[in-house]
Amino acid sequence: MSKRESSSRRGSAKTKSEATKKPKIDDLMKQWDELDKQEELRNQESKESKGTDLSRSCPYLDTINRNMLDFDFEKLCSVSLSHLNVYACLVCGKYFQGRGPNTHVHTHSVNENHHVFLNLETHRFYCLPDNYEIVDGSLEDITYLLNPLFQKDDIKNLDTNVGMVRAYNGLTYYPGFVGVNNIKANDYCNVIIQLLSHISPLRDFFLQPENYQEQIKRAAAGDHMTLLVHRFGELIRKLWNPRNFKTHVSPHEFLQAVVLCSKKRFQFTEQGDALEFLSWLLNALDQTLKPTTTEGKVVKPTIIGSTLRGRMVIHSQKVMPVNLTQVQKEQYENNPEYMPHVMESRFLYLTCDLPPAPLYLDEFKESIIPQVPLATLLTKFNGVTEKEYKTHCDSTMRRFCLKHLPPYLILFMKRILKNIFTLEKNPTIVNFPIKSIDFGELLDDEARAQHKHTIYDLVANVVHDGPATPGAGTHRIFVLQRGTDKWFEMQDLHVQEVLPQMIPLSESLIQVWAVNKSIPNPFYEKKSTKKSSPKGDEKKSEVVKEEREKIESNGKLS
Repeated sequence: MSKRESSSRRGSAKTKSEATKKPKIDDLMKQWDELDKQEELRNQESKESKGTDLSRSCPYLDTINRNMLDFDFEKLCSVSLSHLNVYACLVCGKYFQGRGPNTHVHTHSVNENHHVFLNLETHRFYCLPDNYEIVDGSLEDITYLLNPLFQKDDIKNLDTNVGMVRAYNGLTYYPGFVGVNNIKANDYCNVIIQLLSHISPLRDFFLQPENYQEQIKRAAAGDHMTLLVHRFGELIRKLWNPRNFKTHVSPHEFLQAVVLCSKKRFQFTEQGDALEFLSWLLNALDQTLKPTTTEGKVVKPTIIGSTLRGRMVIHSQKVMPVNLTQVQKEQYENNPEYMPHVMESRFLYLTCDLPPAPLYLDEFKESIIPQVPLATLLTKFNGVTEKEYKTHCDSTMRRFCLKHLPPYLILFMKRILKNIFTLEKNPTIVNFPIKSIDFGELLDDEARAQHKHTIYDLVANVVHDGPATPGAGTHRIFVLQRGTDKWFEMQDLHVQEVLPQMIPLSESLIQVWAVNKSIPNPFYEKKSTKKSSPKGDEKKSEVVKEEREKIESNGKLS
């Protein structure tokens, strides 16, 4: 056998051995890969099983301190002051950012040995530094405290509720009748918050976030005015929360939105005007709640307009100067500026002018505190009484005639006046009944016949105490608990029951009257589609006149 044949045989043997080795190596590699994958799957399954077990039975749930929890303040990290991805420590109540390694939450959990945290955005609970989610039904009360939610049946029963609830700290309270924290000088804001929270249609609207879901989305996108709606809704839900941990609420987040949206016009570090704040807040909420697309569509009124807005007709005429010649009088009479003007206007509240306080002292050398009935102040709006309004250049005679009464009527007693030098406060006491005032007497016959109900009951009464100098006075409010027919006085954190006879004795500033739908209007005429005969109309008008004469003779007019 030659050398070439032997070498060729050896080469063929080598190639055969290599060919047999390659498939064996490939098979082994595949087997190893499959084993690795199986091990990874087993590890994942074991981790998941361990995680679910821990999430269902976390050993650190007993470290949660509910007395330290307070979700009323702004959701900012206490270290970085960031509002992104903020967690609340359920042991000490502080806010921190992040959840992963080298974050403020992770550092706090390691240094302070605090393990249970709540994501303030997703409302999920986590255990750190183990970093697993906690799922436990006992934490539902904390989630409800952070974000109270109301069912429609619960909202319907709020005005008829007669039972008190117990907070986590052991104190009992009526839902909606809790104190509001005074951060520094925001008592003028607190009384307006309490006032609006007891206007039932307004309260029912803001207790359901789905009613203003569009504004919440726009607030998340950075729209400042929609942030005001979002914060106001949160505050109303916290005030009416039946499962509060404490019997008071802090309006910090809402007031931050007020400062931002009003461009620092209203601040909680300085005393302000309660009526100016009420007027600005109602108009801001009304404008923000209006739909954005209104082209070619009839815009429905918002909850603010349908609940609080009324209509009146204003008759005005400028007063001509005195000592005029006959020619000058004719010139002024032909001048359009001095002709009578009629204008229809809408209002959110009615301003009642108090009579001036007496200048002289009484026999005991003390200042006289005058008293005036509310009916006397309301004659301004009966369409007959005229009053002169002076300016620096001219004067105008005006009279006001109401055309439409809203379901909730706000009255403002003009107590604090500005003169040339300083502010003056009128101490006149306004006497008024708490129930059954007939505001229909301010309407003409045609307008009165269009209202089903004209009897109103008092719901809230804001009082101003102290002098008129800026920063010296304080505000408090009397509110009716409709289920028990009890009255409560609320001043910041203090809430106490009072006798209804004590309410008219204070210096009333703002009042809210609610229509009483249980008493029908005897002058109401239903709109009929059929053409009525003139004889029938004459009979109806005669009946209406007879009923009016009977009521006036009995002295029912207030």
